Amino acid sequence: MSEDRKGEKPDILERTIAYSLRIIRLYRDLEKDNVGRIIGKQLLRSGTSIGANVHEAQGGQSKADFIAKMSIANKEARESAYWIRLIKKAELVPENRIRDLYDETDQIIRILSSILITAKKRK
Repeated sequence: MSEDRKGEKPDILERTIAYSLRIIRLYRDLEKDNVGRIIGKQLLRSGTSIGANVHEAQGGQSKADFIAKMSIANKEARESAYWIRLIKKAELVPENRIRDLYDETDQIIRILSSILITAKKRK
């Protein structure tokens, strides 16, 4: 994961774009196998949806709209964690190929959960 000028991790908007790109690259590897293609499509949908919903939340018309979009992003991140775990258990790709992606998924879930807790407190 690239870092910004201050040595901090990029904000959630940039992280979700980078995450989506990693999901796309993994899908391209998975689509070479029938099972991988089916599971990969599920992961492609949920993994790229995270960033789309985080970006939509930024333009939310209200606090409730923001919370709704971020909640969807959080659910999609949890679904992505499931698919990545299944890919690992089914040995569709080597574990070292997806270990960092699973860790990033976990971190995104934690960040989104924190954002939701804060937003709900301020509502």
